[in-house]
Amino acid sequence: MEPCRAEGDSDVRTVRPLECNLLGVTGGGPIPMPSIDSLQTLLTNDLRDLLDAENRLTKALPKLAKAAAHDDLRTALEDHLDETEEHVNRLHQALEALGEAPKAKPCPAMKGIVEESSEHLQDDYDEPSLKDAAIIAGAQKSEHYEIASYGTVLAYAKLLGLNEVITLLRPTLDEEKAADSKLTQIAEQIVNVEASAGDTSGAGNGKGSGRAQGNRVARAGNGQVRTGTNGRSANARRRSKRGSRR
Repeated sequence: MEPCRAEGDSDVRTVRPLECNLLGVTGGGPIPMPSIDSLQTLLTNDLRDLLDAENRLTKALPKLAKAAAHDDLRTALEDHLDETEEHVNRLHQALEALGEAPKAKPCPAMKGIVEESSEHLQDDYDEPSLKDAAIIAGAQKSEHYEIASYGTVLAYAKLLGLNEVITLLRPTLDEEKAADSKLTQIAEQIVNVEASAGDTSGAGNGKGSGRAQGNRVARAGNGQVRTGTNGRSANARRRSKRGSRR
């Protein structure tokens, strides 16, 4: 398979086939590849990526909201659609503040997330709450991508002293985090609880209990210790063994 080639004004860049596929290129034709020569150019590139991501979400969120069974979930998605439309406007302003045209570039990551969510909507669910759980999962994947992306561009802007860009985009990052938190609340307090009601292999039979699992393995990096089924810490057991050998 021949690699696709991207032609610029003064050079020709060869791109590996995998990169061609990620960019949605199926043949060997020329595609424009920006030359990243500075951090501000990288920032501009990422803002255009985000612009495409937000544009895709303005089309995807209404479909997710329409498919949602629970009123709270539908309202959360509709409210975030309003915010997303404003996010598009802010990105236009941020690019213009950099002296750049507010033009989007394809975002393969958001394209994949949106397509996956659309596929899940076509699945056959026994209960509406199961479909809502899948909707939340897809929506939060998009939120997590945006939180990471806006955090990155704000870090670049701060380093470059681009205060106008920071002022424009910091509220967007806060709104993405708030939307993610709201979806988590709906999932944990309502949707996931209802979705798990029909499960027979979960809590109560000693096999799938979240509490039992949590007693066996603690989260790494948060200061907790590894414990066994009797609740004794691994450190305590090791100290006991050393004492018995003495």
